Amino acid sequence: MIKRRATTMARITAVAAAACAAVLATALPSSAINSYNASPAPERTEVGALIATWDDDGDPATPDRVDWVCSGTMIDGNTFLTAAHCTTDWPADVRFYVSLDQNVQAGLDAAATKYPGDPAAQAGAVGVEGAAHTNPAYPGPSSDPHDIAVIELPAQKMKTRWSFTPATLPTAGQFGALGPQGLDALDWFVAGYGTQEAVNGPGGQTHPGGGVRMKAPVTFNALNDAWIRLAMTAPQGNGGACYGDSGGPNFAVVGGRNILAATTITGDTPCYATNVTYRLDTPAARAFLSPFVKLP
Repeated sequence: MIKRRATTMARITAVAAAACAAVLATALPSSAINSYNASPAPERTEVGALIATWDDDGDPATPDRVDWVCSGTMIDGNTFLTAAHCTTDWPADVRFYVSLDQNVQAGLDAAATKYPGDPAAQAGAVGVEGAAHTNPAYPGPSSDPHDIAVIELPAQKMKTRWSFTPATLPTAGQFGALGPQGLDALDWFVAGYGTQEAVNGPGGQTHPGGGVRMKAPVTFNALNDAWIRLAMTAPQGNGGACYGDSGGPNFAVVGGRNILAATTITGDTPCYATNVTYRLDTPAARAFLSPFVKLP
């Protein structure tokens, strides 16, 4: 499941949805940090929400929709890392903003009251506008879909608005070198703004919550060429990612430092079992990131 927010996934065209299915044949859409074993993360100042404004009524002169759609991470003073599926399949007039607020949904609700009928003003009240750069190789094969993108932002505006310390990226091949035993020995955690795990109701399953920065412990499951699979099963004390957590960070604690190991991409539909994350220590990921950030 692709973990872009479910409400925006419904707006993807059938052609685009088919393309996604071809890339991740077993994947289905997903979005937020689930509720079990999770906690608020006000200290994760580098973790932010991706907000979009777009036209939804056929009149591109002005945007008429605004919403937070994904998660991501500041990796230097002006670069926000997220997923390529978060920045593609939008109307041509889409504009992207980044917010590092702890409660983005509350901010958008307040802005809607203050600026009724003005999505651009609402987005600007909560976030800083930036320019999206999507990996041109996306969507690639399931072995490596190149599902990575960045939002370039005005550094001074970000610095004026929020105090944050950018995440530390991994060195080349860092997690491959550790091997399964070394990876299993590390502490891991996921962060993001996504929704909670599936809840059964009279109308079927829903995913409540979202829009608040949360974190949850996860544990290592498997390493693939482009992926790190992380277990988010509750009996083991784990939490995990869900709809809206796409593009958000998965940290490994290496030598006492939080290393941004991978970004949330997909997982199981009810958000109970596995978070499938895109590695950042691979040649492909580093080649995409190198024009935007100084790599370790």
